[in-house]
Amino acid sequence: MTSAEATAHYFKKAARIMDVGERIETLLASPLREVKVQVSIELDNGEIRTFNGYRVQHDNARGPMKGGLRYHPLVDADEVLSLASLMTWKTAVVNLPFGGAKGGITVDPTGLSTKELERLTRKFVDQIQDIIGPTRDIPAPDVNTNPQVMAWIMDQYSKYHGHSPAVVTGKPIDLYGSRGREAATGRGLLYIAREIARDVGLPVKGTRFAIQGFGNVGSHAARLIHEDGGIIVAVSDVNGGVRNPKGLDVPALFDHARKSGSVKGFQGGNPCGNEELLTCDCDVLVPAALGNVITKSVAAEVRAKIVIEGANAPCTPEADEVFEKKGVLVVPDILANAGGVTVSYFEWVQNLQHVTWDEDRVNTELEKLMREAYDRVANISRTRKLPLRTSAYVLAIGRVGKATVLRGI
Repeated sequence: MTSAEATAHYFKKAARIMDVGERIETLLASPLREVKVQVSIELDNGEIRTFNGYRVQHDNARGPMKGGLRYHPLVDADEVLSLASLMTWKTAVVNLPFGGAKGGITVDPTGLSTKELERLTRKFVDQIQDIIGPTRDIPAPDVNTNPQVMAWIMDQYSKYHGHSPAVVTGKPIDLYGSRGREAATGRGLLYIAREIARDVGLPVKGTRFAIQGFGNVGSHAARLIHEDGGIIVAVSDVNGGVRNPKGLDVPALFDHARKSGSVKGFQGGNPCGNEELLTCDCDVLVPAALGNVITKSVAAEVRAKIVIEGANAPCTPEADEVFEKKGVLVVPDILANAGGVTVSYFEWVQNLQHVTWDEDRVNTELEKLMREAYDRVANISRTRKLPLRTSAYVLAIGRVGKATVLRGI
């Protein structure tokens, strides 16, 4: 099952429970626009290279479209379409005035110099500048992109349209970014973990967490959960992992990762691979790397009682079925990792109003919206006896569908 097929599967499951009808189902599932561009740049050695760039704009019924931009060798039209759709439902779950979009370039950024990445980014903006903007479509960081890439996008877009800091979010603090944005996805995940802990009687303090992925989401989640009293028993990144049943020294792990570029080789535990981490002995598993890492066969071996999706689409539909049979509680990506887009919304608001919030306000507002979203989803789950994922889609489809009808078809 492809990424787009998996997203469509979840959408259709919820839409049919809601009985929205085949025509409305088709209307809500179909993307507004799909763009593919050829991005050619001159490398530092004088060689010419051409890369494929994508931007899929899924839905704008609730407001301008919003979604990340990733640089990865596996980026393709199917993946971007799937993630754009996920963004539509994610922004609706947390009740942001946005629709969904996603973009990417098929490239291994580790093979390019900083200057080559800058040229690639600016040429990509040249190709899509007429379809993005503060009131149209607002990109943000994603896999292998960061505040510096967002700064290049803002600058290049502004050359066409005048000073426009609100065209992207996730910018550097010194260039109209928001305080709290870097840790937002991990912090939002902590707030969801607290709500789940309250509901199932498993407080964060003393609970054992395993986190696959030590990028922006996984590293901040590990740090914040550790500060909240959680025990981090295993972490991993693309190079490998480390585990310790008694708990890892997270500050020391951060120091090691900062110096070496990876958690691999950390002396405070035993080495472990990524798949080994997914099936290790823990209470809560947080897949926070790439999608489709938990398949049916992996799910059968997962020992965690709770899975909180830090990444986008880390569990396949077949894995979901296994978890449901095993009684494993899965908190879906469109709820669990919505902290990033929520603080991106705060950044957009600050840019439009030409104001700056302090970090305490950002975090307070984030916690409020994440708790409200969880309470809505959990209430649907309890009253309709549905999994949390299906409940989140029911909430999102209801909001997007109502906006679509009210605006006129």
